[in-house]
Amino acid sequence: MDNNIVAPVYAQIALDIASRIAKGDLKENSKVYGRSIMSSEYGVSPETIRRAIKLLEDMEIVETKQNSGTIILSAENAKIYVAKFNEQNNARSMQKQLADYIVQQEGINRKIIDIVGSIVRINEKFSETNPFNNYEVVIPNNSGIIGHTLGELKFWQETRATVIAIRRGNKIILSPGPYVLFEAEDTIIFVGDISSIKAVTDFINK
Repeated sequence: MDNNIVAPVYAQIALDIASRIAKGDLKENSKVYGRSIMSSEYGVSPETIRRAIKLLEDMEIVETKQNSGTIILSAENAKIYVAKFNEQNNARSMQKQLADYIVQQEGINRKIIDIVGSIVRINEKFSETNPFNNYEVVIPNNSGIIGHTLGELKFWQETRATVIAIRRGNKIILSPGPYVLFEAEDTIIFVGDISSIKAVTDFINK
């Protein structure tokens, strides 16, 4: 992995907390320390801690209740998040390579094909142990999700499909984060089971 590719601090903290939950250091149904304590522990601002907790809430790993604090919901979801985070880091590394190739004048098409081929081989290897497949859906011009982000839409929670890439014209946005805005005629490339096709199609056509 390229050492220059680093996840945001709040995402690194969310990963650390999720890893501790996955390993059982932090138990289900127990409380997570308050923001001020965690701010001191990680040496960051309370706002950074808030963003880390919000990310874990979006993945249904923890839940914050008024007057009750943040409660750990699922060690299994924490394990899934840790695994996906590691996969995304690998995808970010390939995305950096792709960006470098774009600035070159000769042989760029060949190199893009090579990168895409690498991604396909990785997904094929992953599919051998996972019953999920890759699917594609094009966003229509009148879709209600246009101008919104994955995070705002709670895409995974609504569809149970994991977006691994967005094809936009002749560009491919690999492993899009929660803040990428959807545009008309984007092709959403996602992983899920057969029911995910209908769920995603219905969702983008609301």
